[in-house]
Amino acid sequence: MWTNFFKLRLFCCLLAVLMVVVLVVNVTQVEYLDNETASATFIDSSGQFLSPKVTAVSRNPYCGYEHQALSTRERMEENSLLVASKWQVPELGPVPFVESTDPSSSYFVILNSAAFFKVGSQLEVIVHVQDYEGKAKKYGGDYLQARIHTPELQAGAVGRVVDYQNGFYKVFFTLLWSGTVHVSILLVHPSEGIRVLQHLQEEKPDRVYFKSLFRSGRISETTECNVCLPGGLPLCNFTDLYTGEPWFCFKPKKLPCSSRINHFKGGYLKGLLTSAESAFFQSGVNIKIPIKSSGPDWVTVLPRKKDTDNSELSQDSGTFPSGYYYEDQWRPRKFKMRQFNDPDQVTECLQRKMVYLFGDSTIRQWFEYLTAFVPDLVEFNLGSPKNVGPFLAVDQKHNILLQYRCHGPPIRFTTVFSNELRYVANELNGIVGGKNTVVAISIWSHFSTFPLEVYIRRLRNIRRAVVQLLDRSPKTVVVIRTANVQELGPEVSLFNSDWYTFQLDTILRRMFSGVGVYLVDAWEMTLAHYLPHKLHPDEIIVKNQLDMFLSFVCPVET
Repeated sequence: MWTNFFKLRLFCCLLAVLMVVVLVVNVTQVEYLDNETASATFIDSSGQFLSPKVTAVSRNPYCGYEHQALSTRERMEENSLLVASKWQVPELGPVPFVESTDPSSSYFVILNSAAFFKVGSQLEVIVHVQDYEGKAKKYGGDYLQARIHTPELQAGAVGRVVDYQNGFYKVFFTLLWSGTVHVSILLVHPSEGIRVLQHLQEEKPDRVYFKSLFRSGRISETTECNVCLPGGLPLCNFTDLYTGEPWFCFKPKKLPCSSRINHFKGGYLKGLLTSAESAFFQSGVNIKIPIKSSGPDWVTVLPRKKDTDNSELSQDSGTFPSGYYYEDQWRPRKFKMRQFNDPDQVTECLQRKMVYLFGDSTIRQWFEYLTAFVPDLVEFNLGSPKNVGPFLAVDQKHNILLQYRCHGPPIRFTTVFSNELRYVANELNGIVGGKNTVVAISIWSHFSTFPLEVYIRRLRNIRRAVVQLLDRSPKTVVVIRTANVQELGPEVSLFNSDWYTFQLDTILRRMFSGVGVYLVDAWEMTLAHYLPHKLHPDEIIVKNQLDMFLSFVCPVET
């Protein structure tokens, strides 16, 4: 018995020594890496990768977007945005699958995991990626997502990632609550997969295609439509006269362009990848797969003095992360958020207000939640197609109007009538505004397959309209809902990958910085939560988003 006991103690000691050796090696490597920060890839406000080495971006021309009539300032801004969203991947030839990043053989190490941390401290984690042969990777470019969480407290927050471009990554977390805090690292895509996604973005921007039905009397024809169409055939030009947003359809053979009656998603191009490229997009293998810890995956966090419920962190001066979950409630770090747990609280906040929701289906969720949660908000039947809109709800007793309208093309909904294809900028120009007017905008998912210039142009038009609205009616509340992470499989990755979305989110944040709008950080609110990632987040996340939105409309009185 005693012999077994001493053997067990010896084994534990040897294991501890081994862990210390691994940790020392990694710390030594990190200290070297920290001295090489000039070659590192740094992060932006949403906590991911940016490279200071990139000074210019070479872009393939698309649809005449390279000939846009931009001012010098707009051109400089566009180039700055393209640089900010540029992803650093090595210029390599074809890489065999066995030499690509293997999340199952990669690992992370928490620095000083045996120490006791305090609320507000920084936690640093080293990630070392290896390939399927167990060899250390010598280059970076992998897309990682990182968070800390305490399941029993329903607490979570996201982390910053630095890519050292040599197979090592460093992740920074701010410890925002006390207790046992776990670290989770996901490999979203290996760098080899990112190179494929980049190629698709530049060479196959038409991989989602659209159609319109033209009809006159008994004659009907359907043709393909898009931001850009190949030459050689007559086109119908549906470019918006005010914003200049381009949209074209192949001209019907028998009917005039004026006979268009609707717009709908045509489908997705198939056969985009070679068999070798497909290997980089395998569910359960290298798409959103956890990277395990070499050693403990948790740390102990002690409370601050007089810290019992972490409430003082709500007014923390830090900007990243923008907030965190605690007891399943989102807590912004620079803003006091209210909890609207009773329908009467929502009604009191929105009384005598007109609320306009513009964008995609992720903000349509707000309309659906509010009309289901608040009994007095009665939806008015406009005869609109399901999940498409426009939708209208009214509370006559409390004088509340709630409206949802989808953004203009490209929009991947089912059939949208042509006369309902409205650009957000034009809709904003028709709003008078004032203290009883609230506007919320979410526009991102349907732009993931296009070159970034297309998205930049759309946001520039919306921003111009927002600035004009706030100039004429400064008390108008304008809220921007950011993009969010979602579930990914091999096919979805090619069209709606989080990597594409991250680029759009980076651009969105930068373009609306300093404009005077409020931001609902749906990116962090979905990434930090314990529920699985979804394009349309579950109700508890939507509820937190709306609590944030309503807190902007009706802030805490000071």
